[in-house]
Amino acid sequence: MSDETKDMDNELNDAATAPQQGAQDDATTDYADATTAHSDYHPGGVKDDEGKLQLTGMYQNWFLDYASYVILERAVPHLGDGLKPVQRRILHSMKLLDDGRYNKVANVVGHTMQFHPHGDASIGDALVQLGQKNLLIDSQGNWGNILTGDSAAAPRYIEARLSKFALDVLFNPKTTEWKMSYDGRKKEPVSLPVKFPLLLAQGAEGIAVGLSAKILPHNFGELCEAAIKYLHGEEFHLYPDFQTGGSIDVSRYNDGMRGGAVKVRAKIEKLDNKTLVIREVPYGKTTSTLIDSILKANEKGKIKIRKVEDNTAAEAEIHVHLTPGTSSDKAIDALYAFTDCETSINPNCCVIDEKKPKFLSVSDVLRRSVDHTRSLLEKELMIRRGELMESLHFASLERIFIEERIYKDRAFEQAKDMDAAVSHIDSRLEPYKPQFYREVTRDDILRLMEIKMGRILKFNKEKANELIARMKEEVARIDHDLQNMVEVTANWFRLIRDKYAHEHPRRTEIRSFDNIEATKVIEATEKLYIDRENGFMGTSLKKDEFVENCSPIDDVIIFYRDGTYKVTRVQDKVFIGETERMKAEKKKKVEVVHIAVFKKGDKRTIYNAVYRDGATNACYIKRFNVTSVTHDREYDLTTGTPGSKILYFTANPNGEAETIKVTFRPNPKLKRISMDRDFGEILVKGRQSRGNLLTRVDVHKITLKAHGASTLGGRKVWFDHDVQRLNYDGRGQYLGEFHSDDYVLVILQSGQFYTTNFDLNNHYEPTGILRVEKFDEHKVWTAVLFDADQQNFPYVKRFTLERCTQARPQSFLGDNANSRFVLLTDQVYPRLLVTYGGGDAFRDPMELDVEPFIGVKSYKAKGKRITTCTVDKIEELEPLRFPEPAEAGADAAASDDDAGDTTATSDTPNDATPSLFDELPD
Repeated sequence: MSDETKDMDNELNDAATAPQQGAQDDATTDYADATTAHSDYHPGGVKDDEGKLQLTGMYQNWFLDYASYVILERAVPHLGDGLKPVQRRILHSMKLLDDGRYNKVANVVGHTMQFHPHGDASIGDALVQLGQKNLLIDSQGNWGNILTGDSAAAPRYIEARLSKFALDVLFNPKTTEWKMSYDGRKKEPVSLPVKFPLLLAQGAEGIAVGLSAKILPHNFGELCEAAIKYLHGEEFHLYPDFQTGGSIDVSRYNDGMRGGAVKVRAKIEKLDNKTLVIREVPYGKTTSTLIDSILKANEKGKIKIRKVEDNTAAEAEIHVHLTPGTSSDKAIDALYAFTDCETSINPNCCVIDEKKPKFLSVSDVLRRSVDHTRSLLEKELMIRRGELMESLHFASLERIFIEERIYKDRAFEQAKDMDAAVSHIDSRLEPYKPQFYREVTRDDILRLMEIKMGRILKFNKEKANELIARMKEEVARIDHDLQNMVEVTANWFRLIRDKYAHEHPRRTEIRSFDNIEATKVIEATEKLYIDRENGFMGTSLKKDEFVENCSPIDDVIIFYRDGTYKVTRVQDKVFIGETERMKAEKKKKVEVVHIAVFKKGDKRTIYNAVYRDGATNACYIKRFNVTSVTHDREYDLTTGTPGSKILYFTANPNGEAETIKVTFRPNPKLKRISMDRDFGEILVKGRQSRGNLLTRVDVHKITLKAHGASTLGGRKVWFDHDVQRLNYDGRGQYLGEFHSDDYVLVILQSGQFYTTNFDLNNHYEPTGILRVEKFDEHKVWTAVLFDADQQNFPYVKRFTLERCTQARPQSFLGDNANSRFVLLTDQVYPRLLVTYGGGDAFRDPMELDVEPFIGVKSYKAKGKRITTCTVDKIEELEPLRFPEPAEAGADAAASDDDAGDTTATSDTPNDATPSLFDELPD
C-alpha cells in the first residue's frame, strides 16, 4: 500500500473539495475544455460521446484503493491467524510489554499506537472487545458487561495482560514473518503464528466496502475435537456457541456460509404462573435491548405484561410479571414471536486469504487452520532440529579441541597471525572431520579460539559425552515426530484441550425450534365491534355491538345473508355493508349473519347452514369448513344464483351438529307442517359443495330444536421430542385421541411426574423427560428403586398415578432427594432378574414375579424390600403372563377407536341427494 493511501478518509475529503494537480492526460484536457464550454460541470469526470460520465484521476483509482484498504487492513479477518490488523498489533504490543504483571490499558493503547495509525479510540475499543471474549487477554477491573451492554471503565483504571493460552499458541519470533511499521521505525508481524483455529473460537464481524464478514464463535473444546477428527480423516460438525448462552437452532446453519441462518433464543423459565424469568439472552443482544423490545411489544398490544424488572448481576436475570389471567405458556411463545427473545442470525464466513477476500465454510476454515498449525509445528521442529545440530556440531568440535589439547600446540602458540592459527587448527581437525555433522568453517574455528581458559580447566569428558548423547536423543525424537506430524498435531490439540477446555464449557444449547404462529400466541388486547345498521366493523366502534376479543393482526370472517362470505383484516373502522352480489342485484343493504375472528387452517370449526336456492326455491342443507381464503375476496356458500338466501347458520368450534326444526308455510296439501333434521347425518364437505336437498317446500322458518355433540371425534395428538411440544400434524410420537377431559402424562428421569391438558401452547422440559403419554388413572406402574431412607436397599412398588399440575409435580420416589429408581415399567405382569454383587456375588441370580409379590398401592407408599443382600444390578425380563383375552379385546377396541375420524370429509362438490321426506309434494 502506497503512502498516499495511509489515511484514506482524509484523502477522500480532500479529493472531493480540491481540484486535481498536475494531470496531463488527454482526458483531463478534454474535461477542462468541456467545463469551459458548458455549464454542466462534473468534478472528477468528463462525458464521453454517448453522454456517459467517465471517472478520471483520483475518482478513477482512489475508490478502488480505498475499498481494497478497508477490506484487507480493517474490516475482514485474515485466515492465517484469525485477527484483524488492529487486534494483531494490540497482541504484539502486549507481548513486547509482557513481564508477567498487569499493564494499564492506557499504556497498552499508547504502545500500540507505534504500529496502528488510526488513533487511540479504535485501539481501546478493539482491546476491550478482545478482553470481553475471555480468551486471549487476562483482564482486571471493570471491563464492562456483555450481558447488560455497559461500557468498560476508562483505560487508565483497568489493566490487562496476555493470558496463558495466548502465550502458548500465539507467539514464536522464529516462525513469524515481519514487516516494517507504517512509519518505518518498528517491525510488526505480518501474521502471528497462531497454532489454533482462533478465528472460529472468537468469531469476527466486520463491514467493509461492498462486502461484510460475520463469523460466529464456536466452542473451544469442540474445535479441538473437530481438529483431531479431521487429522484422523473422520467426519466432524461444528456449531456456534455464545458467551451469553441461550439456545440455538442450527438446522439451517449451512456450515457458516452465505445463505445460511440460525435462530437464537433466550432461556425463559417459569418462576410461578404469574412471573417469567429470562436467564440467558440471545447472541448480539443485551438485557437493555431485550427489555426495550418487550416494552414495545407490550405497548403495541402483542403481549400482556404488568412490569419488567432487571436483576442482572454476574448472570442475566430479567423478571417479566404477567397480567392476571395471562397464560404463562402462551406468554413465552409471544416473547419469542414479538420480541428480541428470538433472533435470526445470517452467518457469512468471509476471510482474507492470499491478500484476497474469500468465502469459505466453517469446516474449510478449520481444515485450513489445522493444516496451518501442522506446518507451524513442523517448522518449529525443523528450527529446533537445526539448533540442536549446531549445538551438537560445536560440542563435538569443543570436545576434540580440548581433549586433543590443540590449544597447547607449539605451532598454535607461535602462530604469527590469526590466519596461521586458524590454518593450524583446521589441519589438526582434519582426521576428525568425517565425524562432524557438517563442514568445519572459519567461524567455527574462531569460536573455538574464544573459549576461556576457565572453561577448558573445568572441562569434564563424561559430562560432555552425556550432553552430546542427550542432544542426539532429542534429534532422534524430532526426526520421529517429523515423520509422524499427524499424530504430533493431534497430540498438540489434545494438550490444548486438556489444559484449557474446562474453562470454556458449552453455554448455548443446541436444539430444534418449533415455528411459532404469531396469530396463535398474540394476546387479544383489542375488542371487535360491529355496527349492523350502518355496515361498519372495527375496534374503535366502542358504542356498538361487541363481537369478541381480538388482536391487531387477526383476520375476521364475515358471512352475509345472501350466502357470500369473505375474510378481511382487523382494522379500526372499515365498511363491510355491501357485497358484489348486492351491487349486481341493486340492493341497498345486506345482513351480516355471522362475524368472528378467523383462524387459518382450522379444520375443527364447522359451519352448519341451510340456504334457499334463488333459481329453484329449493332448500339445501350443508356442513363445511373454511381453512384458507384470499383476503377481501368474496366467496359463495350457495349455488350463486340471484335471490339465494341463508335461512339458518351456525358456527361450531368443535364440529358440533345440532338438530333443527323446519316449519313450512301453511298449505292444505301438506301432511305435516314441520319436520326435524339432524346435522349429524350430513357429511362435512368442501365449501363449494351444493349440499343435500332439504326440501322443495316453501319454508316459513327454521329454529334450533336440540344442541348436538361433536361429530369429529377426539383430537389426535402427537409429541415432537425434537422441540418438546405437542402438535396435531402427525410429527413425533403419537399419544392418542384426546377429548376435553383427557390429559397428558409426563414422567421425568428424576422420578417426578405431572399432567397437563393438550393445548399446543404447553411448554415441557428441554431435557430430562423419561416418558410422555396419554394419562390413564387406572394404569398400574411398577418401579424398582433404592430408598435412601432405608440404607439404599432395593425396593419394588406397584402404584397408580394421580393428576397434578406442572407447577407442583409429584414424585414416586418419596421425599428423600438421594433416592433413585432403577427401572420403571407399565407391564401388567412384570418380572425382574436380580443379580447379586459384593460379598454376595456367590449367590445365584433371583427371578422375581412382581404381581404376586406386592399389591397395588399409592405412589406415595414405600414399597416392599426385594432383598437385604448386596445387589449388582436389576433387570426386567420378558413377562410369562399377559392380560386375559377379554382385556386384550377391550384394548384392541380402544385402539380401533383411536385409528381415525368417524366423520367423512370431502372437498368435492356433489349433486343434491334425495330428500328424506319424499312424501312431501314438490
